[in-house]
Amino acid sequence: MTMQLSSPAFDHGQPIPVEYTCDGKNISPPLSIDHVPDEAKSLALIIDDPDTPKTWVHWVVYNLAPQTEKIHEGASLVDNQLGMTDFNKQGYGGPCPPSGTHRYYFRLYALDFLPQLPGGLKRMELEERMAGHIIDEAQLMGTYQK
Repeated sequence: MTMQLSSPAFDHGQPIPVEYTCDGKNISPPLSIDHVPDEAKSLALIIDDPDTPKTWVHWVVYNLAPQTEKIHEGASLVDNQLGMTDFNKQGYGGPCPPSGTHRYYFRLYALDFLPQLPGGLKRMELEERMAGHIIDEAQLMGTYQK
């Protein structure tokens, strides 16, 4: 069975509730993780919006234990688990499209190593470190329109 990523707050392809956006509390939504491969040593999560001129990164998380089954609403993670977003900060930055409906992709990666990375990596830096180490991935997509 392949790894799965879901949320009790919204279904795949459906609108993300306003509380998880810049128009609400701007807190991370709850996420559920299932069927992580036994050989996984760590997990990483990247959330982005490809419907902007330059894909906008909303959350970069890594160094997660492979036993992680849930990321709670408004998760407070430690600095060495948080990368840099395109908001120039570590931590979650909710959907905030300038106009129209945008898609937000939550991509979860199971890795065959525990990278022990420092906090503050940008998406590209994390993807470079993950190259050749991804053993499974899962995706959840939500939409948001102001």
